[in-house]
Amino acid sequence: MTVFSNLLLLVFSGGGEGGGSPLDVNPGLILWTVVTFLCLLFILAKFAWKPIINSLSERENFIKDALEKADNAQKEAEKLVAENKANLMKAEEDAQKIIDQGREYAEKLKTQLLDESKVQAKKMIEDASNEIQRKNAEAFNKLKDQVAEIAVSAAEKILRENLDKDKQVKLVNKYLDELSKN
Repeated sequence: MTVFSNLLLLVFSGGGEGGGSPLDVNPGLILWTVVTFLCLLFILAKFAWKPIINSLSERENFIKDALEKADNAQKEAEKLVAENKANLMKAEEDAQKIIDQGREYAEKLKTQLLDESKVQAKKMIEDASNEIQRKNAEAFNKLKDQVAEIAVSAAEKILRENLDKDKQVKLVNKYLDELSKN
């Protein structure tokens, strides 16, 4: 306590002196500066410290929340990019499948049309061949009928005339000439 009283005495005793330099130590000024600082500190602690701390805490929480939201948004964006890439790959695969199916269908259709045209051509050839054979058979039958008719007619005339050999040769030549004219 004596130190404190000596300090007070020193503070109050030096009040009448004239000015000093700014580097002089003035114990009274130190005491009042300390008392003023402690009062200011008490007032700030009582009224301003809590709002300042709360404001800084709110600011810190706001920044943390903003960072978390930004991180979540980035993760969501990366997820959407990955989903879009997967969807794009699937769409490309589906498009390739459709193209391949179209090619297969075109090849099958081409093969089917070629097979059908070959079958039709073969049928037309067979029909034409059958028609030719029928016409040949018909012509052969007509020719056979004509030859038979001519032979019968010649035989009939030969029998009627019962001629000698020279007359028979003349008669056959005559009928052959008649045939060549027809």
